[in-house]
Amino acid sequence: QLQLVQSGGGLVQFGGSLTLSCAASGFSVTTYPMIWYRQTPGKEREWVAFISGSGDRTNFPGSMKGRLTISRDGANNTVYLQMASLNPEDTAVYYCYTPPFSRWGQGTQVTVSS
Repeated sequence: QLQLVQSGGGLVQFGGSLTLSCAASGFSVTTYPMIWYRQTPGKEREWVAFISGSGDRTNFPGSMKGRLTISRDGANNTVYLQMASLNPEDTAVYYCYTPPFSRWGQGTQVTVSS
């Protein structure tokens, strides 16, 4: 069964770092593209990181470049989002998503304190 299970997240101080995980089942993360999104109350979900199926391309919105890293581990079939230099504007629920299967993770809350 296709499933994305997220872990990580929580409360972090301004300027801190955090890593989110997205464990997949039912397909291989080393074959298909993956995207991380985030959403804050009252706003639309926005993408924050992309990795291609081949793993040779990543992309981030301009405001995120330099602060985010997306990676994957085939052995654990998991995609990671490493976030650095976090600020309160990064507070949101973060979701992983696999476009070919239109499947979302359950979301994980990230809260950055000032």
